[in-house]
Amino acid sequence: MQTKTYAGISEEFSKLETSKIVLIPVPYDGTSTWQKGADKGPEAFLHASENMELYDIETETEVYQQGVFLADAVTENSSPETMVDAVHQVTKKYIKKNKFVTIFGGEHSVSIGTVRAFNEMYPSLTVLQLDAHADLRKEYEGSACNHACAMYEASQTTNLIQVGIRSMDVMEKTVMDEEKTYFAHEMAVDDTWMDAAIDQMTENVFITIDLDAFDPSIMPSTGTPEPGGLLWYETLEFLKEVFQEKNVVGFDIVELCPNKIDKSSDFLAAKLYYKMLSYKFQNEASEDDYDNSFDSSNVNKNNNTKFQDQDEY
Repeated sequence: MQTKTYAGISEEFSKLETSKIVLIPVPYDGTSTWQKGADKGPEAFLHASENMELYDIETETEVYQQGVFLADAVTENSSPETMVDAVHQVTKKYIKKNKFVTIFGGEHSVSIGTVRAFNEMYPSLTVLQLDAHADLRKEYEGSACNHACAMYEASQTTNLIQVGIRSMDVMEKTVMDEEKTYFAHEMAVDDTWMDAAIDQMTENVFITIDLDAFDPSIMPSTGTPEPGGLLWYETLEFLKEVFQEKNVVGFDIVELCPNKIDKSSDFLAAKLYYKMLSYKFQNEASEDDYDNSFDSSNVNKNNNTKFQDQDEY
């Protein structure tokens, strides 16, 4: 990454020791099957962030003052499996440092590693996926770490809630929990889906956003765009409610495939990332201590069984 600090912020707000937030870039595009270029996403996102206003009108905050440390990019790309392992280890390392850990990919296979790390650190984890695609294949093109498999492990080990889905293979229905899947065509005529999804979440929530969840009219620069997606303000309304009602423990954003001519998608990604941070920290003073409340008794455990939680949400 050529960028020295996130959004060009001063060194005062970008030191690891004093920052509450860590941003890990993962410029990986090893398994995408249509348009290539997601490996250029983190650089385009960071460049757009440098040209973004840092005062958020809605929350009346400047969240960068909480401190954002830009970590070294994870560049392991010898195989999908080694990339996932590298992301898993780096993500877990920063969670242990009591940081609010965020990741910007890269393609969606990156999220296998991030979800694995958060699931090992937080009990009864909900994974909230915003995506056009189900990504529930157990294996694709000879690997379980393909972007088409990005949510399979999460479906087996966490409380997975899928939002915006409008493209999938019929075999994925054998894995999918349709009661926790919000299909785009149903969301378009149902004004209760946000509350219903939040009611199904446990207290600890990790959010993974594939940018093709958005309609291509506002997010054309992604590897596999699908018509009929989410729009800007409805997405923010939903995310704001999730941050208000649940303990969002971290998030990743993936699948920005930058376009040399149209930079609007880069800015959408930059603004989305900053908005999510603003929602997370809007009620927290910059001088307050941050506690990411991970469960040390969970560290280094693998949650290998299907998610079970008898509590009513």
